Amino acid sequence: MSSVLINALLTSAPNYDILFDTLSWPKESWPEKERVEALTAFIEGIGQHLAGTSDHKVVFESAKKQQIVTKIESIIWDQCVPFLLKISKENVTDKNVAFQDSRPRQSTAAACRLLGVCIPHCGDDVVGRLADTVLPALQEDDAEGKLLNVEVAIEVIAVLLPSITLDKQLTQTTLSSALHCIRTFSEAVVSKVTVRLLLTLLNSCKPGKRLSSVLQFTLDELFTWHRSDDTAAVTERTLLCLTVLSDHLLPPTDLQAQCQDLSISTSRPDARLERQFWMIVQAGLTHKDMVCRKRSLYLLKRCVAFSEEQGAECPTCPSKEDELLFRWSPKDSQLLREFWEDYALVMETLEENQIHVVRPVLNRIDVLIQTTATDTQASGGACCHPSWLLCVYQRMFDSENKSLMREGVYHLLDLQALRQPAFASAFSQFIVGPFMDVLSESSLFHRAMGQGIGDCPELGVKLTAFLTSFFSSLPSEERGALLLPLIQRLGSRHWCAVPVLFLSQALSCLPRSPLLDGQGLQAIREVLRVTMVTHPVLLRGASQCYLLNSALCLMQVDAVTLDEVFSFLTHFHAEESLCRGTPLWKQVAAWLSDNEGNFKPSVEHSALPNKGSIKAHVQSEIHSFLQVPASTGHSERLPDPKEADKLARAVLLCVDMEVEGGGGGGLVEELLGPLVDTLGRLSTNAYLPLRKTDKCLQLVLRLFQLGEAPGLPDDRKLPEDTPLLTMKKLVLKVVDSVQEFLLRRLCSELQELSDVGRAELYLCVLRQLVLLYGASPQYSSDMQRTYFPKLVQVSLDVLTNTTQQVPSVASQVAQAVAMASLAATCDLLERQAADRRPETTSVLVSLQSYFYSPASSDSQSPLHLGNINQTLLKPTSGQSDAGAQAPVLQDWGRTAAHFVRDQWVCLGFLSRQAGPGQTTALSDQTLRAALGRSVDALTLLPSGLVTLLPSGLVLPVLAFMSTALAQVALCDEDLCVHAVTLGWELVQGLTRNPQEFWPALRGFVGAAFHRSLLELEEDQAPKLISVLKQISAEMMVLSQAKTGVINVLIEQCCRCWLPAGRHGDEAAVASALRYAHVLTEACVYGPVYRRDVRLILEVQTYVEQLGEECTVNLVVGGDNRDDQTPRVCVLALLSHLDPSRPQHRRLLEELVTQLLQKDKDISKTKTRYYSNSLQHRVKNRVWQTLLLLLPNLQEGFVASLLGDVFAAGFCSNQASVKYLIEWTMIVILQRYPEHMESFWGCFSMDHEKTKTSICTFLSVVVHLDLIVPKLEDKGPQWRRALDVILQWCFSHNFSVRLYALLALKRVWGLAAARAEAERAGDGLGGLAAVVEACLSQAEAMQSTGNANKNWTRIQEHFFFGAFHPTRDYSVETILYTFPSLSELSDDEWIPVWKCEKIAVFFPSPALPLRNPSPDLRLLQPGDWIQQDKGEQDKEERWAEVQKKITPWRLGIQEQEPELQLAPQQRAARLGKAHGALVVVASLIDKPTNLGGLCRTCEIFGASALVLDSLRHVEDKHFQSLSVSSELWLPLLEVKPVELTDFLQLKKSEGYCIVGVEQTANSQSLQDYQFPQKTLLLLGNEREGIPANLLQLLDVCVEIPQQGVIRSLNVHVSAALLVWEYTRQHLQPR
Repeated sequence: MSSVLINALLTSAPNYDILFDTLSWPKESWPEKERVEALTAFIEGIGQHLAGTSDHKVVFESAKKQQIVTKIESIIWDQCVPFLLKISKENVTDKNVAFQDSRPRQSTAAACRLLGVCIPHCGDDVVGRLADTVLPALQEDDAEGKLLNVEVAIEVIAVLLPSITLDKQLTQTTLSSALHCIRTFSEAVVSKVTVRLLLTLLNSCKPGKRLSSVLQFTLDELFTWHRSDDTAAVTERTLLCLTVLSDHLLPPTDLQAQCQDLSISTSRPDARLERQFWMIVQAGLTHKDMVCRKRSLYLLKRCVAFSEEQGAECPTCPSKEDELLFRWSPKDSQLLREFWEDYALVMETLEENQIHVVRPVLNRIDVLIQTTATDTQASGGACCHPSWLLCVYQRMFDSENKSLMREGVYHLLDLQALRQPAFASAFSQFIVGPFMDVLSESSLFHRAMGQGIGDCPELGVKLTAFLTSFFSSLPSEERGALLLPLIQRLGSRHWCAVPVLFLSQALSCLPRSPLLDGQGLQAIREVLRVTMVTHPVLLRGASQCYLLNSALCLMQVDAVTLDEVFSFLTHFHAEESLCRGTPLWKQVAAWLSDNEGNFKPSVEHSALPNKGSIKAHVQSEIHSFLQVPASTGHSERLPDPKEADKLARAVLLCVDMEVEGGGGGGLVEELLGPLVDTLGRLSTNAYLPLRKTDKCLQLVLRLFQLGEAPGLPDDRKLPEDTPLLTMKKLVLKVVDSVQEFLLRRLCSELQELSDVGRAELYLCVLRQLVLLYGASPQYSSDMQRTYFPKLVQVSLDVLTNTTQQVPSVASQVAQAVAMASLAATCDLLERQAADRRPETTSVLVSLQSYFYSPASSDSQSPLHLGNINQTLLKPTSGQSDAGAQAPVLQDWGRTAAHFVRDQWVCLGFLSRQAGPGQTTALSDQTLRAALGRSVDALTLLPSGLVTLLPSGLVLPVLAFMSTALAQVALCDEDLCVHAVTLGWELVQGLTRNPQEFWPALRGFVGAAFHRSLLELEEDQAPKLISVLKQISAEMMVLSQAKTGVINVLIEQCCRCWLPAGRHGDEAAVASALRYAHVLTEACVYGPVYRRDVRLILEVQTYVEQLGEECTVNLVVGGDNRDDQTPRVCVLALLSHLDPSRPQHRRLLEELVTQLLQKDKDISKTKTRYYSNSLQHRVKNRVWQTLLLLLPNLQEGFVASLLGDVFAAGFCSNQASVKYLIEWTMIVILQRYPEHMESFWGCFSMDHEKTKTSICTFLSVVVHLDLIVPKLEDKGPQWRRALDVILQWCFSHNFSVRLYALLALKRVWGLAAARAEAERAGDGLGGLAAVVEACLSQAEAMQSTGNANKNWTRIQEHFFFGAFHPTRDYSVETILYTFPSLSELSDDEWIPVWKCEKIAVFFPSPALPLRNPSPDLRLLQPGDWIQQDKGEQDKEERWAEVQKKITPWRLGIQEQEPELQLAPQQRAARLGKAHGALVVVASLIDKPTNLGGLCRTCEIFGASALVLDSLRHVEDKHFQSLSVSSELWLPLLEVKPVELTDFLQLKKSEGYCIVGVEQTANSQSLQDYQFPQKTLLLLGNEREGIPANLLQLLDVCVEIPQQGVIRSLNVHVSAALLVWEYTRQHLQPR
């Protein structure tokens, strides 16, 4: 409604009350927006008359004025406030959430405009009452006065703020409420509070003390909040507030001049002087949210610009207490400006997150560092604090792009500035924190380009050099303080194996210095105990070796006690690292010797005469160890075995230390004297405390276990170990006493729950003693002759005499001990460690009778197998010491499982001893019944009846089954099938538990694929053989995901099929023929692993190649899970076959047939076939195997498969496969030249889709010089070759012509064949001239650019140059040299040393293992790679054509009247309607983007397009894309500096401001619902939406993306959003 109409209404209708009543609405109703706007216009008009500012002045009397003011106040309380309350209740029930619906938004805007025109005519009391009504909505608690929705309250307070700022107290209250909102409310509300309240409040305050106090209060609150809570969320909100405050904290030049002209003396706070301000900015630069990073960079740029404009020192008086994070000096203005410009460029470029974009600016980082370092050295004060550089690295480390992350890590590792102590100190906490975090990413440790398998990754090399130089650069007093948290970081989270390994390796290379005390040793223990538990054993052992080396080099000896040292050493397992006899053990012994007397004395040993001596320490420890209190008479659990382990290590290290030093004579007797004395009194002193005997036995057991070097193979153990021999002699002196004690205890005295573990200890000691005197022939005793018969007999008596109905603890424990004793006896007898006397054999018969007893005395009665799978019953604990028994009773499931396991250990021993003619032989019926019970035993595991670790029960059962299956298969095949199937299901269920899976898999393969089973004929057990074939196929599939599965199967099969002798036996080869598919799959086996799995395998190879340099290679045996092992094993097996023997020949032919079929299947498949894909690798392995088998194939068979070989040459193949096929053809034609006619026929075949495959056959012709000597008709064949080649010299395909010319050159050079052809009268005539002309043209290609290069490359290529198909025919060339020269991935190269290490190849003169010629070995891969390609699809004649319509060019004369109208009127003339969408493109500066955007907005009916300048429409680039759309679309001009006011204005009009930006709170375009009145703000092409405008947005919308590139073109992004808006609001036709 225009002002003229308002004035006319006011002058003609003096009764204003009627107007007020007419325009008002009932409190209960929701008024139309137009009614509210009309009332607003009316009050605004009457207000001008009241103020006397109207042109048509109406004079009011005082009473009338007061009446009107009263009416206006009633409008506030009776109209505005109820309406606002209704809006709050209507839209959102959650007062912490801003509404998005358009109706409440527009109504709120209208009501607030009405309130805004009413407030100036009211008194201060009205403003105060309104503030009291509204402010509770901004409080966190649900107070009774909290009536309004938070968004409504924000808009109302924004209207009141110009009046509120007049009251200091009310201003303070409002500011506190706003800051409280920022701390507690949701993100959407916080954004509105900062813009509508905080910014409006600051703008309402006049420059002066009031504004300064508001700014200072706000800054203090924000800094205090961030100082107490520096989380990412707090950083995000404080940055938002600081960005809003930036125009007041860092005013632009014109505002500063204005303040100066007005002579306003202000004490405006300077945020640059606050350290907390810069900490917030730096936290924002490394924030996860892109908007926060943009705001921080914006603030940094504003500070730099403000400092340069101000031209003053900052800070003026630097504080000595805090480090300066930012400084500015006028004299260094240019240097500082350039520095910060480069810094901003780097940070902005890092947002691209793409390495090819970031890499060009990385040199700017070097400039920044060099500038900082140079300025630091010159002036002592850096132009930039190093923490700013850390922000750059932190951004690179946080990148989603692993390449960019790696680039950042490498850049930091190569940073030369860290050699300066000041820089090193500044970076120290960053190294411990973010740098260690990024190193936990395993993918960074992949091999670099040019590195081979087994090389140390580049990052590992750099990391070692970096840590060495970095610690050397640090001040000595800071090194220990940095090393401790660095190691603690390794133990504070779960690290993958690879980063831990290389960090440990780097730590072990640090210079020797005293840095680690007892706390440091504790940190390393945590790494060993927590971090590395789940790592692969080889990598875990290597890390242990490196960490122990680190501890020895970096330990502060005088800060740790010997007890701490020996406790620390117990965490290094003898089976993985610290094994006696290894270099690492000797290094520890030497270190102890070098530091003897320097260790920190412990309180316990302070009274010793020679308290620094290791010998005295060990003697004292033994004395303390053997001192135990008298027995209490109650049940006692076993002592902790860790004490015995620690003391045993200490004893052995002390002895070895003395031996290495040239002494050690009598030291063993001196140290172990108290122990031997106690052992000698075991059988005679009945009053020895039980705990003391347990500890003595634990110690002697651990001494022998560690002393005999359990991890070392037999060939590496010490040949003459004097200390160990001395220990053995000492123990042999008291062995009878110990054995008598053990026999007495095992036979009758173990009847308590705690005795179950004690029995295990006794049996382990017994086994060790038997092995000890079994290796000492000179030792003999009556004890040996009577011991085992008595132990077996007593155990059988205990097991057979169980008559109690209610299970008691004593009876159940006695049975568990008895069965364990029997199992231990069987184990020793099988090892041939115990004497097999008649007494023992008779007892074994009794043992067999116990398990296989008939139901009655009648020999014909059925078997009673009730003692097999017999389980223990859980006893009830009713004793007085039930509290001590309770923990043991909880482990009763384990005891019961051991009881079942021990039964099967005995049964397995009995079945293996039951040979023909033996007294213990078993009948088929007995074995079948026992096998059925073994199936029952396997069902116990998944049923949960036992709690033993799975392989503990499975392995003894499988060991029994391996003996019984073959014999039972002939009489009960179904039972065998069931047993094998169930065993395989159990193994598959353990795939997620590596420690259990591999033993169970080996046990199962040994049982199911036992030689006796593999040799069964098809007609003997067809079902069983079918099941075994199915299981083998499933194992092949499983091996694709779990490395090493097929290795177990292949190694077992190879042992069975080639057991002994030069060529094996016929039965074994016949068995291999039945399972030829297993050999075929093994020949082509080799999965393409995921990158993480491949990394583990490559690092394991690296550790293995370290050899004895890393002790783990001496201790941990190779698990042989290399994926090349199956191929090597099978190829070695095949090399032993004799083609003159029928069965061997059949196996070879069957294998070749299956391999060729596999090649055909791959060629027919439609799966994408690209270089180094699985299909490529399989085809390559197929032809490698065929080449290796070719010398052993009969001529007739070769003739039958020749057609398949030629057909393979016409298939599309990768280069490596192509070379192998060509080589195969050459070898066949050289050996059997009578097939040349078939070969020539290939050139006349019609293969339209693979025309370039003819190059394969031309490559064979290139090597015709090897075939011609074998031909009888050399001349005619040579002429035939010439005719064939010449027709391809004129092919339209360049590659074909090139190959043909090379073949022509080689064939034409065969002088002998050429001469014979001429002698035969086959004159060449004019053909010679043609050939010479062709060759001359080929040689004259030097002036034709790429043609000459390709001609040179193909002649120098290895296949046509150094390679000789006959001379280089070897295993090395086929498996290693050819793959390396044909650019096959290096994990496909099989080196000769691996063939020699894994298996034994049968020597053959036709196919040697190593290539006798070194020529190929010296070559590098060439750059000529010829791949066969099919003909491209023919181009379609017609295609879709886009026609661009430009109506103003088609008929400009007819449209001139329309051009005189406004764009909206023009559109209306055409029947076109515009929507309510406003698109703001003021930040876009490229005319092409603006032209396309104008066209898009016009097409989809936007209401207006906002540009920074209307001059863009005159640009030819704009017009070329707009195609006249600017004539039909309203265009507005808003400068970028005016955008803030423009957006605020549109907000007040009810528009929802939508930005296209990726933020943490962005909404996806596919989920967002656009309001009717939407303003779309587009960002700049490079920088996006500026940080100072982000807080004005109501919502950020992002476009879902799938690709790597993170940003779309701004015009494309806008088009997607404009279309989505149009789609949502599109009216149906």
